[in-house]
Amino acid sequence: MDSDQLLEQTQAEKQEVKGYFETTGFDRWNRIYSESDNVNKVQRNIRIGHQKTVDEVLAWIEKSGELNNASFCDAGCGVGSLSLPLAAMGAGSIQASDISEAMAKEADRRARENGLDMAKLNFFASDLESLSGSFHTVCCLDVFIHYPQKPAEEMVKHLCGLTEQRLIVSFAPYTPLLALLKSIGELFPGPSKTTRAYTLKEDGIVKAAESCGFQLVRRSLNKAPFYFSRLIEFSKK
Repeated sequence: MDSDQLLEQTQAEKQEVKGYFETTGFDRWNRIYSESDNVNKVQRNIRIGHQKTVDEVLAWIEKSGELNNASFCDAGCGVGSLSLPLAAMGAGSIQASDISEAMAKEADRRARENGLDMAKLNFFASDLESLSGSFHTVCCLDVFIHYPQKPAEEMVKHLCGLTEQRLIVSFAPYTPLLALLKSIGELFPGPSKTTRAYTLKEDGIVKAAESCGFQLVRRSLNKAPFYFSRLIEFSKK
């Protein structure tokens, strides 16, 4: 596939993702990222795995001592799984976006319901490509699942351009086993999967960040049944 075909495919899939998370996907993932009992076993395990990733990111940020005066960008915020606890911990400011307006509105609703300081917390609808600005820390968790390898690497470079100091990303890592699971439809929840799910090669993600002057600080692998997420923190050299 040449670059033009890949771009066309990526744009088409982005529209599919947006439509999915405005309708069926919103209902499904809103339940997963909540305390609702109306989830199946696979969805419950994904909830557990995603929470492990969020908790580890929060621990990394807290241990760094760079929280109260730091600006954050939560790129692909979903319903606020990271932004809400980050705001509750006292983050300086947070700009949180999601491609789905329904997701961003739900995150805003949850924030207000929890009495968070909305002067420091802003939720809005945007795709990753349209994000702009400059932030101390940019986080993009479990969003690259919608990006093939090359577009994901380009997105890492884009996010590095928004980052003053620290970039934290997570993605489903490529392994032969995960590739097999994905191919037979056992990795992701729900019987009606209208969007593709990609696993990524870690070395490509790391090289993309390094090409922008960032270095790998630490990494971990969070997993639960039906959930595998490589988490990496980069810092500017």
